[in-house]
Amino acid sequence: MKPRVINMNEGNKIDYEIFGNKIIFADELMLNLEKYERDDPMHIDVCRDEFGCLCMGLANNYVAQIDIPAREYEYIEDGQDEEGNTKYRQEAKPFDMEKVVITLWEVKE
Repeated sequence: MKPRVINMNEGNKIDYEIFGNKIIFADELMLNLEKYERDDPMHIDVCRDEFGCLCMGLANNYVAQIDIPAREYEYIEDGQDEEGNTKYRQEAKPFDMEKVVITLWEVKE
């Protein structure tokens, strides 16, 4: 399961590896993307600061942006209420890395 990758511009991009739900940028910053899934879409900026270190959030230069769609749910029958109506419980679907979008920006060496 690989995320969709968009190259925002020309030039060199940061090295990254994906292991399951985790992405590692330049062997320096690791994010478990499943931990960032919410009920609303999540946007994560990965930047390089003035010291050349990778960080989450805004800094000097964009390196990547990660967009994680909102968590999806399914409704499962869960017995009946006191009036005989079917009850349902909400259960989160498993995290799907293929729905994640990673946008890579040019990095200056």
